[in-house]
Amino acid sequence: MSDRHPRAAWRRRPEPPPVDSPSRPPPAEPSVVQSTLYRDGRRVSSPTTLADTFRQLREHPDGMAWIGLQRPTEEELHSLAAEFDLHELAVEDAMEAHQRPKLERYGDTLFVVLRAARYLDAPEEVDFGELHVFVGPDFLITVRHGDAPDLSAVRRRMEENPGLLALGPEAVLYAILDAVVDGYAPVVAGVQNDIDEIETEVFGGDPAVSRRIYELSREMVEFQRATRPLVGMLHALMAGFAKYGTDEELQRYLRDVADHVTHTSERVDGFRQALTEILTVNATLVTQEQNAEMRALAEAGFEQNEEIKKISSWAAILFAPTLVGTIYGMNFDNMPELHWAGGYPFAVVLMAAVCTSLYVVFKRKDWL
Repeated sequence: MSDRHPRAAWRRRPEPPPVDSPSRPPPAEPSVVQSTLYRDGRRVSSPTTLADTFRQLREHPDGMAWIGLQRPTEEELHSLAAEFDLHELAVEDAMEAHQRPKLERYGDTLFVVLRAARYLDAPEEVDFGELHVFVGPDFLITVRHGDAPDLSAVRRRMEENPGLLALGPEAVLYAILDAVVDGYAPVVAGVQNDIDEIETEVFGGDPAVSRRIYELSREMVEFQRATRPLVGMLHALMAGFAKYGTDEELQRYLRDVADHVTHTSERVDGFRQALTEILTVNATLVTQEQNAEMRALAEAGFEQNEEIKKISSWAAILFAPTLVGTIYGMNFDNMPELHWAGGYPFAVVLMAAVCTSLYVVFKRKDWL
């Protein structure tokens, strides 16, 4: 970051048309959250429009403007770009949003993209927001896409510490970085609690836990995309301490933020690994449960088959005497054994022999 200095010659150009010019209808909902001018770490004024901010900053070239916008219009961004000579690529990124965290330097202006996160207790999910920051010699512009982060607390903190705020836009950038990284802590705690609950549900056999694991894994992918690039960004800023003459207090401040984001990034990596392992364990448990159900069905089928064997065997055994009795009970006159004195004993012995033979056969086949 460069030392603060009066507004350069390229800044002294005709004032652009006011954003509320009659030829340009104002947006239905103003997106300027707050516009404030500071001098020596103290608030000087709070202009209500961008045009007033531009005018007052020209009148006081030793001051600093802090402009906060949320979901700005294309007209507002072009007005800022014309006033502060913002690079068109950075402005295009700020318009479209959905950018990955990055740090780009365009001359004297630093463009930073951050992904903030917050944990929503009711739905038990992580909500991500996007923040674009333009840092110049005497201005800082924040463009928010989403509800996170809440920069009002950062503004109050800086205004309560005029000595830090007097260090210029660089100090505000580091305070914003610190706020974004500190906002990750409740998310980490919430995710850790979710993982603990998921582990209980997995071993409790909850059938809906697979979907919860998948959804949380997707959130961790987004969380990883927010934190991992930030580690490199902060190290890149630290590498430029000597080149841009960064204040020693800010150097300590940034190193502390870098330590926090490194710790958070490692925790997020651990969460992804843990969720992958939990998903594997859950799949194993589900497979085991399905195998147990299939085994139970097979055992039930085997038992049913054994019962059918027994029933069939006894049916066959009982069918034999029924067949013999039916034949000898037809009472035809021409039946040779009808008037035989030994016919009855013969029929009884025949039935007993057939039944005994069938019983022995079925017994040997383990049907009985």
